[in-house]
Amino acid sequence: MESWLFRFLLAAGACLVMGLCAAAQNNPSPSRGYLLVANKGEHTLGIIDPVQGQQIAKVEEGGTTGHEVAASPDGKLAFVPIYGNSGVGMPGTDGSTIAVIDIASRKLVNTIDLGRPLRPHCAVFGPQNGLLYVTTELGQSVTIIDPESLHILGSIPTGQPESHMLAITRDGKRGYTSNVHVGTISVLDLEARRNIELIHVSRYAQRIALSVDDRWVFTADQTQPQLAVIDTSTNQVTKWIPLESHAYGTAATPDGKWLLVTLPDLGKVAVVDLSSMNVVRSVIVPKAPQEILVRPDNQVAYVSCDASRKVAAINLQTWNVDQLIDAGRAADGLAWAAGH
Repeated sequence: MESWLFRFLLAAGACLVMGLCAAAQNNPSPSRGYLLVANKGEHTLGIIDPVQGQQIAKVEEGGTTGHEVAASPDGKLAFVPIYGNSGVGMPGTDGSTIAVIDIASRKLVNTIDLGRPLRPHCAVFGPQNGLLYVTTELGQSVTIIDPESLHILGSIPTGQPESHMLAITRDGKRGYTSNVHVGTISVLDLEARRNIELIHVSRYAQRIALSVDDRWVFTADQTQPQLAVIDTSTNQVTKWIPLESHAYGTAATPDGKWLLVTLPDLGKVAVVDLSSMNVVRSVIVPKAPQEILVRPDNQVAYVSCDASRKVAAINLQTWNVDQLIDAGRAADGLAWAAGH
């Protein structure tokens, strides 16, 4: 009797383990890390635990207000440029600092003073040299910062007003800024620290992203419902992708298959097949989607939804919104802090 019971329990345990393994394969766990969100309507940095699907902390930025955020490569610090209380090109205060937040202690631990009002906005870490590059609109430049000493190392002129967002190639040699109300893109040599070319796109364009292989730059035309596709080998607009509505934020998936595009007026995310450069589906999300961050494991895309105080988590296998995570007022910029 005892021998039969032992064999039964052993078999049941094996089945349970096999079932759990299969479930784990079908529902992969999130990459280790926190999702960071700039709650620009309340001047806080939100820290979201993607496993719990909850914002677990809000940290005061010490300024008005941060629109974007970058996480250090080791996942320990968040850098939040303090832009001011207005939108791009609009009257208002002009920020001159960058908040440095310790993610583990959830505290503001330092402030980088740029020395004058510059409306710092988008912060990006160089993938090779680890330096921090920050768009500084009023200086028509990108400012370079040593993230360890917090010293300003110099700047790169963009030659254009409203250099709002920045994308950097994987080799760290080229940078591309979207210059909003002049509708241009500045091409920057990051090593020589100079502006090498200007690409005309539209009278008014927004946001910018690179394909994973750095072959294409994407920016959203704000005068027409379309996306400009720029060949980085020629720095020419080679194609326009028609959309249902005006686009805003864009992000390529790490596998190189898809480009995700927010359509704020419709409350949707369009999905572009990068092999055909056509929209193949769309995903409904809460009102006013802004920015997209694709998790490093290529399983989930997070979308900040400004008007609803939500971050939508889109499953990239099923194209369903698996989670709606509560964030702060006017949730906007996103970053992934790895290793937690």
